[in-house]
Amino acid sequence: MPKGAEEMPTVESNPGDGAAEIPRAAGRSTSPPLLRRLGWLTFALVVSLLVLIGLGFVWFIRDVPAEEVSLDRNADGIVALTGGASRIADAIELLASGRGKRLLISGAYRATNSKEISRLNPEFERWVRCCVDFDRSINTVGNALETKRWAESRGFRSLIVVTSNYHMPRALAEIAHQLPDVALVPFPVVTDRQRTERLATMRRMVVEYVKFVFAKVRMGLSPDSTTWGAR
Repeated sequence: MPKGAEEMPTVESNPGDGAAEIPRAAGRSTSPPLLRRLGWLTFALVVSLLVLIGLGFVWFIRDVPAEEVSLDRNADGIVALTGGASRIADAIELLASGRGKRLLISGAYRATNSKEISRLNPEFERWVRCCVDFDRSINTVGNALETKRWAESRGFRSLIVVTSNYHMPRALAEIAHQLPDVALVPFPVVTDRQRTERLATMRRMVVEYVKFVFAKVRMGLSPDSTTWGAR
């Protein structure tokens, strides 16, 4: 046999090797598009979430009153959520003007009592001594729980809620969650400090918005929030 014929088998390819290489090539060509699609999907979800949060914050700011309001109705009771001295003073003025029968100062410090408030507001001593109650709750959930106990024990069906303007959305949400059948009338407190310190006020708005979102999520996941008040 010629020498050239003997060498020809050495240049033939193995059919099995070629068949094995085809799936590997196909696998390498499909993985990158799949990863790219997952990456774009993740990116789109993140952007959508950020846009949703941003729109929610815009709504939150628009919903927060920039000025104190004039009440157009009275209520059975008044509840003031502590955190600023002006909240208590405004609530006592509402009580003295006959806007409610009794006032609950919720979340009061131990040093905050009828005697101390009467000393600071001697013109309202008569109303403070007869018609003001206190609780020592430590957060907004606790405020809502104590407000529920107070309102139900007295048979109140409507409440004026006094707190800072930026805290009002979360306060109303928590109290309404505990007292869904009670009418709530907001009385937002706006201080001169909030008007002048715009940067600090915006930071408070951001923090309060985050707390509001978490509160709404919590209430959606756990309709019965009584266990949260003890935490």
